[in-house]
Amino acid sequence: MADPNETPPALLELTTYLLSRVGKDARNRLAELLAADGLRLHHHAALAALADFGPHTQRDLATRLRLDPSDLAKAADQLAAAGWLDRTRDPADRRRLTLTLTPAGAARFAELDALARDVQDTVLAPLTAAERATLHGLLLRVHG
Repeated sequence: MADPNETPPALLELTTYLLSRVGKDARNRLAELLAADGLRLHHHAALAALADFGPHTQRDLATRLRLDPSDLAKAADQLAAAGWLDRTRDPADRRRLTLTLTPAGAARFAELDALARDVQDTVLAPLTAAERATLHGLLLRVHG
């Protein structure tokens, strides 16, 4: 009898299957590290977007991250309570909130980014630096 943990060869021939499995493993590893601090992947994503692109309205940030606006609102509540972002109301439209990364939020994002890079290094350990660069370039092209 074959090893019950062996992946079917037909699946190993599918690049999309391999991308999915490797991506899921990497995502799970990072999610576990974030969960230890009571955070989820969308908290990390929100901090990254604010660090990279600057202040956003809450709705625009939800759109950028492809998150449901109510889920982002909950995440913003948690991030604001931690002191990692400021929320200000637009004087012209009181319903509109602008999110801005605080210095503490920038520092926390740097810590989370280091965790994410450690996970990346673990997942990509079988590859040389040149192979990692090639893979990254190819994935950027596919990502579009």
